[in-house]
Amino acid sequence: MADKQRTIREAVSLKGTGLHTGAEVTLTLNPAPANSGFCFKRTDLEGEPVIRALADNVVFTERGTVLEEKEARVSTIEHCLAALRGMGIDNCCIDIDGPEAPILDGSAFHFVEAIKKAGIEEQDEERRYFVVKEKMIIEDPQTGSSIVAIPEDGQTYQAMISFDNSMLLSNQFANMESMDEFEKEICKSRTFVFLHELEPLLKNNLIKGGDLDNAIIIIDKEVKQEELDRLAKLFNRPSIEVKPIGILNNLDLHFPNEPARHKLLDVIGDLTLTGQPIKGRIIAKKPGHKINAEFAKAVRKEIKRRQMKTDAPPYDPEATPVYDINAIKNYLPHRPPFLLVDKIIDLKEKTIVGVKNVTMNEPFFVGHFPEEPVMPGVLQVEAMAQIGGILVLSQVDDPKLYSTYFLKIDNIKFRKKVVPGDTIVFKLEMVTDIRRGVANMKGTAFVGNAIVAEGEFMAQIAKNKQ
Repeated sequence: MADKQRTIREAVSLKGTGLHTGAEVTLTLNPAPANSGFCFKRTDLEGEPVIRALADNVVFTERGTVLEEKEARVSTIEHCLAALRGMGIDNCCIDIDGPEAPILDGSAFHFVEAIKKAGIEEQDEERRYFVVKEKMIIEDPQTGSSIVAIPEDGQTYQAMISFDNSMLLSNQFANMESMDEFEKEICKSRTFVFLHELEPLLKNNLIKGGDLDNAIIIIDKEVKQEELDRLAKLFNRPSIEVKPIGILNNLDLHFPNEPARHKLLDVIGDLTLTGQPIKGRIIAKKPGHKINAEFAKAVRKEIKRRQMKTDAPPYDPEATPVYDINAIKNYLPHRPPFLLVDKIIDLKEKTIVGVKNVTMNEPFFVGHFPEEPVMPGVLQVEAMAQIGGILVLSQVDDPKLYSTYFLKIDNIKFRKKVVPGDTIVFKLEMVTDIRRGVANMKGTAFVGNAIVAEGEFMAQIAKNKQ
């Protein structure tokens, strides 16, 4: 049975401080309709602009993921999105009255608790996965970072980190075999920062809302007591010390590999920006927000490519046609130069596929247009109508005794130019049974895999006059 999309049952709010801005902020998770995905609404700005949580909108990845759409920004959204994805939520609109999501305890735990408090509701629409069909890889040669996706039936994530200047982080690995493990194994993992980074970050106003309770501080250099005393003063602590494993004594680790688990959490959050849950195995080596966002953008590009791919009928020029041009003349009264179908390659009770080879010898190219020949759209419609006529007449015993007259042509759309050298494959489908001699059809014209024209047709079967 296919998975159904899910949203939260009722709105729920969290309050806290932004890590990099220091701003007090209220973030409210709201239910959202099926197929709407995730978005952030800046309720503190005029017009309450909405920023869609998509990789297309990533503009900055320095120590957090920043989204911008129509000049409205929101930052540090990865923990919130990781919680939503990890708890199986597909659709949620997030109100936020500041520029940055609250850091809370530096993990996704409080977001998960809020989602559980709000409740989870199944929706009618099926969940749409991005299924990894072949190996995908994004690499950064300068940092040694990479993200690889390989086909697998499930949602599996792995993260590997390595820092030569840290005893704790010399080589760490985290693994999550399914999203069912997120709440128990991943969501409590807190962010980490190296000691040597703290003072420059503070000086550059990159950690205004941080304290010693929402980050694991990794000791990566020899540190003197005077420096520890200075940091204690910066964070309003009476004193701080270094633990034997190489971290400050501000907190205890939830897991021996908590930093690697947090990197995995960030990967899940950033890859939520693909717009679809990923079905496959994700292997992240030395991940960070920059490489995460680049991979999410690559997935978005592939999603768009797949969406543009059409169900064009297969066409083998060497296959024997159902009807060649001589057989077609038995169905249609049209004759060259107004016979606009060369052969029928497939014919079933409700569908027909016909082919038109477009050459420079077509008489209409003399005037349309001499310098840039383009097949007139009205003639593409006429070709569809002729092929639809063959489909309709195939339903009667003696097609020579009947003709089809079109009563209505609706919703015609032209997608791409058709030029000399193109081969148009037309597919016509009955959308209703023939009633009282009236047939309704949908027509689509393809060149390769691209749709070039489409429309709806209504035709009347009429007996020829003797």
